[in-house]
Amino acid sequence: MRDDPDFDVEDFLPYLLNQAAEASSLEFQRVYNDRYGMLRNEWRVLFHLGIYGRMTASDIGARAQMHKTKISRAVQRLAERRYLIRQRDETDRRVEHLELTPTGQKVYADLRNVARDYNDALVEGLADADVARLRSVLRALAKRRG
Repeated sequence: MRDDPDFDVEDFLPYLLNQAAEASSLEFQRVYNDRYGMLRNEWRVLFHLGIYGRMTASDIGARAQMHKTKISRAVQRLAERRYLIRQRDETDRRVEHLELTPTGQKVYADLRNVARDYNDALVEGLADADVARLRSVLRALAKRRG
C-alpha cells in the first residue's frame, strides 16, 4: 500500500463529483418535491418517459443506471398519481410498457422548463467553452463506469 502524504481526500475526484452533484441538485430537488411530492427516482423515471416516450422498466434501468426495485417503486407512485399508465406486453406478460398520461406530460413539461431555467442559472457566469468542456468530461467519466 502506498502512503502518499500529499494526497488530499478533499481532492479525491469521486468526493468532488458527489459534492458538486449534491450542491447543484438541491434547489431543483426542492422544486419537484414541493410542487409534485416526487422523490429523486420518480423524477428520473418521469423524465425518461418524457424524453423517450413509451419504455419498459428495463429500458429505463439501462439508460438511467437505476436498480429495478427503485424503478418499480417509482413507477408505482407515479401510477398512483396518474402520471403514467402501464400496459402489459401482449407477447410477454412479464413486461410492462410505461407511458406518460396527459397529466404526466404536463408535469414533465413544467419540470423540464424549471430544469432548463435552473441549468441556465447554474452555468451563469461560466464561459461557454468551460461549460462544454465540463459536459464532455462528465460524459466521458460516465461512460467509464464499471
